[in-house]
Amino acid sequence: MNIDLSNILLTGGSGTLGTQIIKSQLFDNLLTPSKNVLDISKSTSINKFFYNNEINSVIHCAALSKMAICEEKPQDAIKTNIIGTANLVRSIIGIEQQKEREIRFIHISTDGVYSSKEGNYSEKSATIPYNNYGWSKLGAECAVRLLSNYAIIRTRFFDPDNIPFDNSAKDIFTSSIPLSELVEAIYLLLYSKFIGIINVGDVKMSEFDRYKKYKPSLKFCKRDDIAKHLKFDIAKDASMNCDLWQNLKNK
Repeated sequence: MNIDLSNILLTGGSGTLGTQIIKSQLFDNLLTPSKNVLDISKSTSINKFFYNNEINSVIHCAALSKMAICEEKPQDAIKTNIIGTANLVRSIIGIEQQKEREIRFIHISTDGVYSSKEGNYSEKSATIPYNNYGWSKLGAECAVRLLSNYAIIRTRFFDPDNIPFDNSAKDIFTSSIPLSELVEAIYLLLYSKFIGIINVGDVKMSEFDRYKKYKPSLKFCKRDDIAKHLKFDIAKDASMNCDLWQNLKNK
């Protein structure tokens, strides 16, 4: 099959990551339809958009990512994260079969597909999510893996210019990366030949230590101080083994 990566469809263009992708100006011929134009929860909307536009690659950022909403309204998490992604995948498979060409698919997943208790998770580690958000994103991954030309990025990111909390835990560990670094990773993976699942992140560090350098006024707290106010579980150690990503990046 012939592969052409021009005409990139970006879903979730109004979200934090999607907005940064657009601002980066790294991607040529980027199509960023609003939900009124492309509603991934409706197959007819997707099919109409693909019929009217020659799409050669997709960066799929659209998701319901607020953990509290996913916990309170799991049906919404299913509708957007699982069914929405499956709808996209189904349409793409149909186009690939009809036109005998591949569409490159970059899917943004989460470190929340791991149990996030012990850390250092590799791409081969067991996937046992700890809340509804993680389960819905794992369901989305299952659909994406039916494609032939995809990269699933498991990650956690933050905006150094907008850290919206005043306290952060010294005993929650992640591999979270700055927003701009994730955008660069997406760009590299879009144009790479990598197919499969890849952890994209930084070295293991506590959330407090990672964010403190960007927000000096940040105060430390404990995980229990945060968890006691929530109705859903949060990570203890979500750090990932990112050797595969580092090797790919440094080639």
